[in-house]
Formats: sequence, structure tokens, C-alpha cells
Amino acid sequence: MSAESKLVIIPTYNEKENIEKIIRKVRSLEGDFHVLVIDDGSPDGTASIVKSLMGEFEGSLFILERKGKLGLGTAYLTGFRWALERGYDYITEMDADFSHNPDDLIRLIAACREGGDVAIGSRYCKGISVVNWPIGRVLMSYFASKYVRCILGIHIYDTTAGFVCYRRKVLETIDFDKVKMKGYGFQIEMKYTAYKFGFKIVEVPVIFVDRTEGVSKMSSSIFGEAFWGVMDLRMRKLKPRA
Repeated sequence: MSAESKLVIIPTYNEKENIEKIIRKVRSLEGDFHVLVIDDGSPDGTASIVKSLMGEFEGSLFILERKGKLGLGTAYLTGFRWALERGYDYITEMDADFSHNPDDLIRLIAACREGGDVAIGSRYCKGISVVNWPIGRVLMSYFASKYVRCILGIHIYDTTAGFVCYRRKVLETIDFDKVKMKGYGFQIEMKYTAYKFGFKIVEVPVIFVDRTEGVSKMSSSIFGEAFWGVMDLRMRKLKPRA
């Protein structure tokens, strides 16, 4: 493993159209990014595609298979634990569908190297940078982040972003057993917890492009969990991992 080891965690469910392309793109970047796919029992054969590539990318491509859809948050927590056990310095989460541009991984790492503890690929820190979303979804996402800023008092424009790089020390400090939210509320909870523990959070402007292949996993229930979970989060007393 290199002096500054980097892991990209990609959760998947039915991503056969995208998974090989995203793996090849991430592995082609300068900086030797390793990839961990966490597949929740995709019936379309996503996991088989990943495993067929592991010989080609031996030592840099990994997969964890779970039985059934267990939630985005639990997938990332599983990946975070795996990454910490193996000593990675920078741990990044991203989608498989190219809505997050893999080239921006380099910018997120650079933001952490330059003093950030958490670097967010932000859709809203420079206005609204979203392509191919219906206007209703854009407004729902934008105002959800605004609502979170208001309730929690944090100065983060894109609180629900799923394109995030963490320094190792941040994840070592957060008690994963106390993280409650599983959907996009998980993204809010992780950022807020890092903020409350005094870590420096920086936003890197990115352009978010909605998927062109595969099916979106977004639903109103995901936003519902985030809405009510923020109220609970504000009342909670957060403590670092012992």
C-alpha cells in the first residue's frame, strides 16, 4: 500500500450497466485509488461482474457481499470499518452511476491534504450545480439542505451529499454503533457529527449529473427519514468513540 493510501467505497444494488465502467475509471486515475464495492445482493449480477475484474485489479479491487438491501448508511459503515482495519488514510464514498464524476476524487483528496478533515463534493456551494434532475427533485434536495442548516446550525450547503472524502482520524473518532439513520439522513448525521467533534469540513464545488443508465434508488421515504431524523439529531448528545 502506498504512503498515502486511498479507498473509494461504492455501494451497489443492480448496477450492472455501470459497475465495470466506474471501476475502470477510478483505477485509471493518478494516485492509486483502491475500490471497495459493497453489494446488497443485486439480482442482476453486479457482484459477478466485480469478481470477474478482481484478477485484473488484484490487490486494489475488493467486494463485500451482503444479503438483501440493508440500507445505504449500513453499507458505508461496513465499508468504513473495513477501511480502518486495513489502515487507509483517505476514505471516500461515491455512487456507482457516474452522478459523481470520478475525476473529482483527486480534488477531494487535495482538499483534505490542504487542511480539510472532511471534503464534500458539493452541488450547492456555488449556486445549484445539478444536471438532468426534474425541477421538483432539485428543489426538494436544495431546500432539504437549507432546512438542515437552519435546524442544526451548521454552515454546510450540501448536507445530503453522498460524495465525501474523510481523513482516517475522523472515522476513528465517530462511534459507528451510535449512528442511527440509514438513508440519506446518514449523510447528514455523519457530517453533523464530524462538525460537532471539531473537524474541519470543506466543500468542493462539483457538477452532479443524474444517472443515464440503471434505476434511481431515491424515494420520498428517504427524505422523510432525513426530515424527522434531523430533529432527533439536534437533541442527541454526541460522544466520540471511547
